[in-house]
Amino acid sequence: MSEPTPASVRDYWQETLAALARYPARPEIERLPLRSTPFATLFGVRLTSLGPYRLFGYLSIPAGAGPFPAIYYPPKYQSVLEIIPQGTANLQRSRYVTFALAGRGQRNADAPYAAMFPGLLTEGIDRAASYVFRSIVADSVRGLEYLLTRPEVDPARVVVSGNDLALITAASTAGATHVVTTPALFYRTSALAPKTQAYPLEEINDYVRAYPARAEAVGHTLAHCDLLGFAPRVTATTLLMAGAPGSLLDGTALQPLASALRGPVTVYESQQSLYKDGLYAEQWMATQCGIADVQSILPQHWRD
Repeated sequence: MSEPTPASVRDYWQETLAALARYPARPEIERLPLRSTPFATLFGVRLTSLGPYRLFGYLSIPAGAGPFPAIYYPPKYQSVLEIIPQGTANLQRSRYVTFALAGRGQRNADAPYAAMFPGLLTEGIDRAASYVFRSIVADSVRGLEYLLTRPEVDPARVVVSGNDLALITAASTAGATHVVTTPALFYRTSALAPKTQAYPLEEINDYVRAYPARAEAVGHTLAHCDLLGFAPRVTATTLLMAGAPGSLLDGTALQPLASALRGPVTVYESQQSLYKDGLYAEQWMATQCGIADVQSILPQHWRD
């Protein structure tokens, strides 16, 4: 099986997004008093994506007069959906509209399909047409589309923050002005997976060991998802969160990706500290969104 051509990859995603467009989002919104605060109101949101498949997300809207900058958290590679990422100060919700989405298979969006972790990365991977991430990308696009319909959101300050899906989403639909992305799944995966035993890429190795005759088909599918193919369509200002120097996805390894992006790019190499890495990303987003008093919305132990 030969490598897909750029034209066939483009057609693959255009067909996916065209299929998504045939399904109205049909949002259902419910206020969640238990998770609301004096400075932000939380809502549960259900949306229809490709399939049709119903998704779930947490939408938090600050108190006061907007419009506000927004952070969209597309589906993570984990089973549990968080309102905001673990370790982030709840006060972030006082300054940004935040929307965190569970893609199909994640908890709260796991009927009729419940994903396994590890396992999701190789679901249907032997055929590009059936690969689960084709649909999860559609889910992620639908989430950003919904967020942009909210009148509380300032469309000039919309950050998409997450793993590879953040970059893929920004490339696949309009609306992201800024991207914070930590590649982990879809950057040169066929070449890099054999060089590691760490998950999630070890899932690829596990699958190929179990089904060696499908190795070529796996590579063919992964070529449709490679970030290098999406990068030229990303014009947003981007923070590329690389691994620590010398790691598989360090700044040197990601340089071709940084060079392929069309918008301004900052490459940050991990200092192997959740505090230092998280602080850098929070300050970068605040600066980009014009929030001067970022210290007030940081976790207390970070302020000290």
